[in-house]
Amino acid sequence: MTRRSFTVAGAAALFGAGLAGDAVAAEQRRRPRNTAFRGMWIATVTNRDWPSAPGLSAETQRAELIAYLDEAVRRKLNAVIFQVRPTADALWPSDFEPWSSYLTGVQGQDPGWDPLGTAVREAHRRGLELHAWFNPYRVATHADPTRLSPGHPARQHPDWLVTYGGKLYYNPGLPEVRDFVMRAMLDAVRKYPIDAVHWDDYFYPYPVAGQVFDDDAAFERYGGAFADRAAWRRDNTDQLVLGMANAIPKVRRGVQFGISPFGVWRNKATDPLGSDTTAGVQTYDNLHADVRKWVKRDWIDYVVPQLYWNIGFAPADYAKLVPWWADVVKGTDVDLYLGEALYKVADPAQPAPWQDPGELSRHLTYAAGFKQVRGHVYFAAREVVADPIGAVTRVVEDHYTRR
Repeated sequence: MTRRSFTVAGAAALFGAGLAGDAVAAEQRRRPRNTAFRGMWIATVTNRDWPSAPGLSAETQRAELIAYLDEAVRRKLNAVIFQVRPTADALWPSDFEPWSSYLTGVQGQDPGWDPLGTAVREAHRRGLELHAWFNPYRVATHADPTRLSPGHPARQHPDWLVTYGGKLYYNPGLPEVRDFVMRAMLDAVRKYPIDAVHWDDYFYPYPVAGQVFDDDAAFERYGGAFADRAAWRRDNTDQLVLGMANAIPKVRRGVQFGISPFGVWRNKATDPLGSDTTAGVQTYDNLHADVRKWVKRDWIDYVVPQLYWNIGFAPADYAKLVPWWADVVKGTDVDLYLGEALYKVADPAQPAPWQDPGELSRHLTYAAGFKQVRGHVYFAAREVVADPIGAVTRVVEDHYTRR
């Protein structure tokens, strides 16, 4: 399949003037292709960025969210990536899943307002794109199904669950799970004029030493045609990605589909097509996510590899990964944005380069030498506001002289 991009005239021609409204509106909002993407993630899992605590009043929650949008404008960003399904729950009135506990402190309790609807409306009023960020398979950051709300789909279908690393996950190897999580996410696409569906790096979970992700029964039932379990798992992830890519434009025209993977696909020592890195995690092997395939086949509209390392970091050098990813997108219709580790700036546990307020600015300077790089995204909103050691101010002054 090819990238789902529509011009205003093309949308009307394809769908008719009355049916082209969504595509036309999205096209009018979207940045020109020669305008860099300047985004920030707003994480809601464990109340990381927003809301600052569960149980705040609707008025306080709304004010905090609006403040982040205003900060994005002040920092001359043009997009926010808002986490709206952190743990098989919802930050909108979903037809499939309960309200998130990160709003009220009680999963399933109505917070008295619509965070996603408000975010879409207020972002667009400010000229910001709103990318809705979903986590497909994480059910809970704990391992106790009885703590889920009584009507939670995972309690109705306990056979869908896998406990791993002290957390609960839906089993990606079950077709009914893949179908359900797609429908749960598409509910938001149907209800709101979001600019994109966004997934992060969590497909199969990151490896936990000494633990096994128990999908034996599903592999026995569905994995017979594959050389090994890893190949079957990658196919499960492929099916989810391609299924979502095909479904989104059927639900709402003009909505993009982007994925932000871990920054290393494979090391060169593992695969000659891989990057000159020695990372301990490889997204193809450990998370069973063949991101390179998705890009080469134009299954997604944009990719945001999380290049969360400094220039010169030997196991995964930013300066080696940028050209690798630029080469991956070359010849495709997939836009490349780079995920930036703002959260590491001034962290005393990080290497010396992260104590330098100019490290992130140097990232943008270096990346500007690659025409395939079309923007950057900062993790995360809390640090954009805090501006540790002036790193955000430095980026804006050095690179974002215009809105």
